[in-house]
Amino acid sequence: MAQHSFRSGAAAAGVALALLAAPAASAATALSPHTGTAGTTGAPGRVVASRFVPGPCPKTPEPIEALATARCGYLEVPENRSRPGGRTIRLAVAVIPAASAKPAQDPVVFMSGGPGGETFDDIPFLVASGLNRDRELIVMAQRGNLYDEPNLACPELDRFNSVSVGLPSYAPQTERLMLDAVKRCRERLTADGIDLSAYNSTENAADFADLRTALGIKQWNVYGHSYGSNLAMTYLRLHPQGIRAVALDSIAPSQYVSLPFAWAGAREGLDHLFKACAADPRCKSRYPDIERILNEQVRKLDAHPLTLNVRPPQGGDPVKVVLDGGALVNLLVAKAIPFAEVPAAIDELGRGRPERFARARAAGAAQVVGQTAHGLTNSVVCSEWVPDHSASDVLNAGRRAFPDWPDPVLAQAPQLAFQEQVCRVWNVPDRTAAMRVDPVSSVPTLFFNGTGDMKTGASWAQKTARALPHATTVQVPGIGHWVVPQSPCAQKVLASFLARPTAPDTGCVAGLGWAPFTITPK
Repeated sequence: MAQHSFRSGAAAAGVALALLAAPAASAATALSPHTGTAGTTGAPGRVVASRFVPGPCPKTPEPIEALATARCGYLEVPENRSRPGGRTIRLAVAVIPAASAKPAQDPVVFMSGGPGGETFDDIPFLVASGLNRDRELIVMAQRGNLYDEPNLACPELDRFNSVSVGLPSYAPQTERLMLDAVKRCRERLTADGIDLSAYNSTENAADFADLRTALGIKQWNVYGHSYGSNLAMTYLRLHPQGIRAVALDSIAPSQYVSLPFAWAGAREGLDHLFKACAADPRCKSRYPDIERILNEQVRKLDAHPLTLNVRPPQGGDPVKVVLDGGALVNLLVAKAIPFAEVPAAIDELGRGRPERFARARAAGAAQVVGQTAHGLTNSVVCSEWVPDHSASDVLNAGRRAFPDWPDPVLAQAPQLAFQEQVCRVWNVPDRTAAMRVDPVSSVPTLFFNGTGDMKTGASWAQKTARALPHATTVQVPGIGHWVVPQSPCAQKVLASFLARPTAPDTGCVAGLGWAPFTITPK
């Protein structure tokens, strides 16, 4: 999810749903020759008009081949559907044609992670994963994202993130600098008239419902990853009409996501990695004590951080980095070091060689300024993830997950530092009661989770699937966050699910395992 990476980097009462069997109009038909079709999503008893307006595709920093043949434009929607007569916002949309000469008539709509992650950047991964092989692929930047109007980017936070690699992770100075960046971003956005309370999962879901109507699509399939899976579940609960099937990748279920949730995911992912090493004779022989060494190093670095000058892996001049207990944990959760190298990196760190972790930390000095919609990130996190628990809940969850780690590390959820303080500055209404609702649906649903995922633990899929009678859960060994682009097997399963939502072929999963670990000389 953006910085949080429930992306990643990283969501009413349940409604029983039925499949719609009516044939769907394709997005290609819907876009031509019309200039836009009205959508009607709003509060009961009041109709709020939305429309699609064709236009050029976004000009991305690096060319995206699929956009050369895509049909693009904007979805115009109310910023806040509960405030009649308010401002209208524009959300960038691309409809990517199917590779097949005879595509299915039910497109796939993609919901990206974050919240606030750049959506169009994901298109090459989606196309390479075959999402548009047999049907059109529809991509819309969630409200506030890059290429939208308005864009809730926070360059102030990007610049802070760049310098933060040289600061102690949880020191008062670091907190002050971060909160100052948050305050300046908020003041700038609100001065522009932006209603930060309107950038939430309920409005986000309504945007996608309006998009389907505006494009004239009777039925489509939904694929969401990380925060996009949270959004997809919210969409399924609130706007079930026209949904044929839902695929959820690296599930971040809205009824559970919180700061304490992050510690459970980190524990589960690390446990899977430790067990995979123990099950590999070469890894077990070479690195028999990686969990003990990691615990020691988290404690040691929290008490005595290392300050180093390190050349980033992407090149350039050396940068100052501080490697402390918090940084070590955040790097692991973010998969800043490939899983295959983690045992070697921990072993080297225990032997006084921190270079792998230090280089990974230095990579954060190169931030793309203005790409991430931190405004959307903060509005969702502060209204939906943070309000219904206390700082002591976070600490206690950390202690349960990692009883050998020091409290200063455990007091901050991984990759979610200072969120209680950030949310006091951001000041948006508490929406947790509307989000802590179990989904209930008969729509076929497919869950993908990687066993190495330290952001959204694989077991959350089973918990979420209990209320979904037509759910299939798939765990892919040795994969981290966002499974489908990393796993050819997962791509095959997803293709079979889209073809036959009630009977996906999961046979390839049985033969999967963790990739071999890097074995360094003693």
